[in-house]
Amino acid sequence: MKSNTEQRALVLDATPYTQKFALAEEVALSISYNGINYAVMLITPNDIEDFIVGFSLSNDIIEHPRQLYGIELTHHKEHINAEVEIANQAFWKLKENKRQLAGASGCGLCGVEALDNALPQLTPIEVSPLPDVSWFKGLRSLISNAQALAQQSGAVHGALYIDAKRNVLACREDIGRHNAFDKLIGAITTQKLFQPEGIVVLTSRCSLELVQKAIRAKLPLVVTLSAPTALSVKWASRYGLTLIHVPKYDPPRAYAPQEK
Repeated sequence: MKSNTEQRALVLDATPYTQKFALAEEVALSISYNGINYAVMLITPNDIEDFIVGFSLSNDIIEHPRQLYGIELTHHKEHINAEVEIANQAFWKLKENKRQLAGASGCGLCGVEALDNALPQLTPIEVSPLPDVSWFKGLRSLISNAQALAQQSGAVHGALYIDAKRNVLACREDIGRHNAFDKLIGAITTQKLFQPEGIVVLTSRCSLELVQKAIRAKLPLVVTLSAPTALSVKWASRYGLTLIHVPKYDPPRAYAPQEK
């Protein structure tokens, strides 16, 4: 499936005219683990395998990529089916979690088990030193040059993994900010790109879910172009994650874990 498609639109100018514009694609992705339907989500149809690996890790479905045995994709006109085979130990935990959440109603997360799922206990990660301020110079241009899909449609979030020398090791894009980060986590994992001083850069705002994904993936430095929430900073500090907000015109702001 294509990630961008051209569509005609009427340009509302003084003298209206028709022109083709690139639009980001989105499809429904259905994920099943060992034959059990788990989730359906809308996603940009590229780097699907990376997404499934990252989604499985960041949602605590598997604890290690060795527990993911295989991914089989079936492409249809407007949706993709993913049959994922995981280790029995991971599958038993997945079924137990689904049972705990079965009573949740349409109002959102309900009950003690659902609350524990939203605010889980995580394993702290090792704090990484702050990068030099010069590392952030021209960061927005670096991001823009790396985002191939965004250059065409401008409608996708980006998640990048950049080393200490500002080399872009991986860039993943998606209409969903969570999806883009999951794709990046999958790419870092499958391609063995992890570096102790590697930095995740997200074009989206930083919410608690993204902080939890970074902690589970043991990625200690996350840079965002929009400010984090107060709860995100609190959790990041608790578990050893450094958040850095890079405003458009002001100097970077680092929310580093406090020494204990």
